[in-house]
This record gives sequence, C-alpha cells and structure tokens, in this order.
Amino acid sequence: VQLVESGGGLVQAGGSLRLSCAASGLRFDDYVIGWFRQAPGKEREGVSCVRSGDGSTYYADSVKGRFTISSDNAKNTVYLQMNNLKPEDTAVYYCGYAVRPRLPEISARDFGSWGQGTQVTVSS
Repeated sequence: VQLVESGGGLVQAGGSLRLSCAASGLRFDDYVIGWFRQAPGKEREGVSCVRSGDGSTYYADSVKGRFTISSDNAKNTVYLQMNNLKPEDTAVYYCGYAVRPRLPEISARDFGSWGQGTQVTVSS
C-alpha cells in the first residue's frame, strides 16, 4: 500500500485547508485510512480516520467540529477538510493505513504505510 499526501500550506488562524491522501495497492475490502499529525518534538497523534467498509468516521477531541474526513472510494482518495484552523494545528500531517485498528482510539501504533507527509502551518 502506498499513500501520498497533498494539500498542506500556510494559512492564517481561522482559515481552511483541505488535505488529500491518494492510496494505491489496496488489498482488502475493509480497511481504515487515518490522518495523523506530528509537531516538532512531539509524538505522532491521531486526528481522524475513516473505515472503507461502512464509512464510519472517528475524530480526536481536539478537532471535532472543525475537521471533516471523507472518502472517494472510486478515486481511492481520503480527504481531510480543516476549518477554523488554530496555530496549535501546525504540524506535518500524515496519512496511514490499517486493517484492524483498535478504534475508537486513533493510535499511530496500529497504522502503517505512511506517506511522506504534508506541512500545515497556521499563523496567528
């Protein structure tokens, strides 16, 4: 499985960005694609994920009501719409792939096939 992220950039606080995660080499009908972020000196934290089979979505408390995850199965692409961005959202954002993650916890330990990441910078 290969994942490629795109869509990061520099935005002012209160602004929006949409990230994309394009997947290839998917081998199962039921899998989970998750978005994670990692700020300098911090651990990679789960932001949101979506299950391919039933479309179930999960969010970290810190982004609920601001971020929306969606998927286009025909394009094998998962999106993360980020609204009302805050400076604390600044990080490198990665997408990862999992078959049986221990949801609702979005733990990086359960995911793999990481993409190269895309930088999101929110200025105050």
